[in-house]
This record gives sequence, C-alpha cells and structure tokens, in this order.
Amino acid sequence: MPDGAQPVLDVKGLKTVFRTRGGEIHAVNSVSFDLRPGELLGVVGESGSGKSVTMMSLMGLLPSPPADVRAGEVIFEGHDLLKCSDEHLRSVRGAGIGFIFQDPMTSLNPVFTVGFQIMEPLRKHMGMDKAQARKRAQELLELVGIPDAGQRLKDFPHQFSGGMRQRVMIAIALACDPKVLIADEPTTALDVTIQAQIIELVRELRTKLGMAIVWITHDLGVIAGIADRVMVMYGGQIVEQGPVKTVLGNPQHPYTRALLTTVPSVRGARTAKLNTIEGQPPILKAAPVACAFHDRCPQAFDRCARENPARIPVGGGHDVACFWDPATNGARNG
Repeated sequence: MPDGAQPVLDVKGLKTVFRTRGGEIHAVNSVSFDLRPGELLGVVGESGSGKSVTMMSLMGLLPSPPADVRAGEVIFEGHDLLKCSDEHLRSVRGAGIGFIFQDPMTSLNPVFTVGFQIMEPLRKHMGMDKAQARKRAQELLELVGIPDAGQRLKDFPHQFSGGMRQRVMIAIALACDPKVLIADEPTTALDVTIQAQIIELVRELRTKLGMAIVWITHDLGVIAGIADRVMVMYGGQIVEQGPVKTVLGNPQHPYTRALLTTVPSVRGARTAKLNTIEGQPPILKAAPVACAFHDRCPQAFDRCARENPARIPVGGGHDVACFWDPATNGARNG
C-alpha cells in the first residue's frame, strides 16, 4: 500500500476507564494508531495490557457503566465513532467493521441456527430478502471452508466443532463485506492444528477480499507470520509499533525484548528453563505518570520512575516509548 494512502481507521488519544467499587481502573491511556487499507496490524501484549478493551472501546461494545470512554477520536469513513448515535454505530458494526470474538461457543446464540445468525446481518444491513440472504449465507459458509454448506445452515452451534464454530463466526463477520475486520484472539480456544487452519483461512480471505485486519493475540509467532505491522501494548498504552520485521528483528523496548525471550524454541535443550517476565502487570488505579513497565524492567533508571515516556520515531515507521537506548545500553538522547 502506498505510504500516502488515507487510513481506513484512525484512532487518536483513546482513553477508557472502568468504575469499580475499589476505584477507577485506567484501562486504556491515550492510545493512538491508524490502520491502512489492506494491511494486517498485529496487536500483542500480556493479558490486561489493554488490547481487547481498546478495540471494544472504539466499537462501542463495552457496557456503560462500568466502562467510560473519556476521550479520543475514532475516525471511520469520515465519522468520529465516539460521537455517533447508537443507530449509526449499529450500522457500522458488521457492515463497516466486522468483529470476531475469542470464544465462538459463547458468541453464537445457542437457540438459533447458524443460518439464521448469518442471515440476520444480511437482511438488516444489506436489505436482502430471505431467499437472497440464504443464498449469500451458503456462499459464506463455503468461503470459510465448511462442507455441505446448504445443509449446515439448518444446524445449531452445538452441532459444530470448535474450529467449525470459529469458521461460522468468521462468516458472520464477513457477511456484509466490511472494510475492517477485528479478530480478538480468534484461535485461543482451539488446538494447534485448528489454529493453523484458521490462520491460513484468514490469510487467504485477506488476499481474496482485500480488507484491513486487526489481529489481537498473545502469540508473537503468529504475528511474525501474518502481520505487516505490529503494535505492542503494556499498561493500557502502546510502547512500541512498526513494521513487523523491524520490531521483532530489532526490538527497541525492553518489554518487547522480554516478550520475545518467552517464546519457546524447539532448538533449545530439553532441560532449558522457559523464560518468564518477573513481576505482574500494573493495576492502573490512576493514569500513569511514570513508565508502567519500570518496576519490571532490567534497564530502568531514575527517570523511568518519574516520567511516562512519549513514543518517538526511531526510523522506518518504527517508534518506541522508552528512555533506554539498546544501541548504547544507556539513556536515549532527548
């Protein structure tokens, strides 16, 4: 994609807070990123880093209360989704932006056939009659690789395996030809073989349909194989982002480096200890005023505990929010 192409999705300064009995939790803190036409953006980080909450915030999918999206802009097709009416948001969900959730068993309605659940957005958003929607639903099941698609439209979710249920979820997400597809850890509940099949399916669909995709995952190996760019999140913030080969090949943030060391390797000795990141992710009862990773970081120094670093460019579309410079193993200039 040309560098000057207009982003299909542009997020600026997104902030989301959860009100709880124990006080406020600042789950997303000034997150800004864009998504370019036809690209696959990988989003990685530990549980609690803000990956899913960020994407659900921009889609208006979080219950309010307790969630409160306090600031930011989410520009899609010339509209700020954070300021749009509920009616407009409903028209965007599915039709403009498709969403694949983590667990297909709880995302699919157990009392309706999969055919009904695929046909519903087609009739609502595309204005199809029942016959047209049924034909398109069958085509979608065939597209995602479900055999005997015409017959399977009559089946209920419990009659499908985990991998097939996830294929149904993908079919629903693709039903109205969205410009953007957000996949929230879509292979988490599946075994390794089925995971590989789903990843290959999404890769093929992306090539065939040309949509932009946000892929949320814990698995850096998956991102290395399918993403154009990667966005690393920690403490509700983006700590590093850039072209996937650049970020994974030359990580600039200690957290990204730590994540890469936790990936198991088949080349190591059987007795080798699996690396872990010491400590726990922060519980953000206030917006961060220091680096959220400083108390777990082997490269931290005094400034890290006093200031929250802004993201700065380090070349080639790669930027990082860190005061440490791996090239000198010392403080970064500026």
